[in-house]
Amino acid sequence: MRIVSLLPAATDIVVELGLGGDLVGRTHECDWPPDVVGPVPVVTSAEFDADALSSREISEAVGGAAHRGSSLYTLDAGLLADLAPDVVLTQDLCQVCAVSYEAVADSVRVLDGDGPRVISLEPRTLPDVLACVRRVGDVLGVPETAARRVAEAYRRLDAVRDRTSGRPRPRVAAIEWLDPLWPAGHWVPEQIRRAGGEPLLVHPGEHTAAMDWAALCDAAPEVIVLMPCGFPPERTFTEADVLTGHPAWADLPAVRDGRVWVLDGPAHFNRPGPRVVRGAEILAYVLHGIEPDEPVTDREARRLLPAAPRTPAGP
Repeated sequence: MRIVSLLPAATDIVVELGLGGDLVGRTHECDWPPDVVGPVPVVTSAEFDADALSSREISEAVGGAAHRGSSLYTLDAGLLADLAPDVVLTQDLCQVCAVSYEAVADSVRVLDGDGPRVISLEPRTLPDVLACVRRVGDVLGVPETAARRVAEAYRRLDAVRDRTSGRPRPRVAAIEWLDPLWPAGHWVPEQIRRAGGEPLLVHPGEHTAAMDWAALCDAAPEVIVLMPCGFPPERTFTEADVLTGHPAWADLPAVRDGRVWVLDGPAHFNRPGPRVVRGAEILAYVLHGIEPDEPVTDREARRLLPAAPRTPAGP
């Protein structure tokens, strides 16, 4: 079966099911695992260079009236036709994360013959994410493999919950964008709860919006985890000054106690794929010091060191 994935999380699922060799097309953001996806042709591109823009500039570009979300991404319909996929995996959950379902549907309508089967994945909660693994497994003809992978995922999630049970539950603010400040929603609050924390600002499954600093200050988080959407950890560290330079930053309980962490958002939190399970394990380490079977690396979780103390004002 020839598979085109237009969503990084879908690529993760295909690889998890052992079908990475059947991928014939992917997005420019599908980057895991590199040895599997590297040789696969790229069928999308972005209309702007995110590496050249700040968080604020990216936010303005994404929210601009001229772009309206998914128009930020271009789908090479000609290459898609040449690849002759049997299945195209896409999404209709976030209009600024990937090519939209409508754009994909418009492109495949013009293909010769019956065209590929287009599957749209729209998970909002942790069970939804794992249900997508089952759904893709059914579509791709490997339901037994999918069932085993999902059962193992729940086993690991249950282990995280059991190992953190009975411990104090710190109040956690998960931040998905730095400027403007944006809380992480959808499945992230459930990851936090599984890991023995109490999520703030957002309910499970909620599609979030930008918030002002007063909301974060009023929540008084005991732990802050930074997981900007699409940012590798090194970039988060580079742009962290938009937070640490804010007048209210130093007074947050999490900052005073040195409990601010930078996590690998794209790998374990932003994308609704199987690696969200690892995300819950990483959070258990961050919140309670509990190491999973595979130790947490510095790239997966590293403290954001506090800024230098402010100089008292003179007389």
